[in-house]
Amino acid sequence: MEYFSALKELQQFKNLEYLAKQVVEGFVTGLHKSPFHGFSVEFAEHKSYNPGDSIKNIDWKLYGKTEKLYTKRYEEETNLRCHLVLDISSSMYYPAAKENKIRFATLSAAALIILLKKQRDAFALTMFDNEIQFSSDAKSTSTHQKNLFFELEKALGEAPIQAKTALPAVLSSLADRIPKRSLVIILSDFFQKNENHEQMFAALQHLKYNQNEVVLFHIMDEKTELDLNFNTQQIEFVDIENGEVLKLNTNSIQQQYQESVKLYLTELQAKCYQYKIDFVPSNITEGFDKVLTNFLIKRSKMH
Repeated sequence: MEYFSALKELQQFKNLEYLAKQVVEGFVTGLHKSPFHGFSVEFAEHKSYNPGDSIKNIDWKLYGKTEKLYTKRYEEETNLRCHLVLDISSSMYYPAAKENKIRFATLSAAALIILLKKQRDAFALTMFDNEIQFSSDAKSTSTHQKNLFFELEKALGEAPIQAKTALPAVLSSLADRIPKRSLVIILSDFFQKNENHEQMFAALQHLKYNQNEVVLFHIMDEKTELDLNFNTQQIEFVDIENGEVLKLNTNSIQQQYQESVKLYLTELQAKCYQYKIDFVPSNITEGFDKVLTNFLIKRSKMH
């Protein structure tokens, strides 16, 4: 499902769970036609047979249909714990009241929860700005899923007033609470003060030290935030995290701005590579497939 089509339906039905299911169903349909068709998103009943697994649980009927060995999975089995960490600071409510980063990130998180639930994985949610606003334990029940959707829907309301980002402090706090060998997915625009850059990676390194796998989804509006491409030259910028107003001619600073942003992202990606952290640029106008595909790739490597 395309992003803007999804947002239109979200505004009409105001039902995040319904829309997340639509996104996942559209993704799964496309997955079977793509180079990633080998990934299974129906983990609930079966898992691939590995040498050493008990043969008594092999589903021979499924083998007859697929010529592949799968073993039956039981209700109580949980494969991994996934912690979704969602930035709800003011900058995430850019660029517009309807088609913005927070809606893309929230719907991405909801779709990931749907996939995790299908796979009987345990999932947790943390939402933060300058401090943690909500945090849950990791569970895989339907009641837990509904509770998290209720919390996510709250983020789709009005933008918080000048709510700044304190990602380093939040990650440091989470690093001590998240169990080892978890999958940690962070959805954020990663806009913060320069002095917080090293602190953020110290906190991420703490997560990695605890044997967690970490994926950063960099949520952005590429046209304006990376390219500074607006339909007008003279524009008034308002910092939604501190209220500061700045009037600029975009043509006069566009090249310098693009070079600065490129340098920032290059440094961010280099640090992620150094610490073996997945960094995934996620443009809000390109839909959800990149987020969901990268999740499946990471999950498959954790088996």
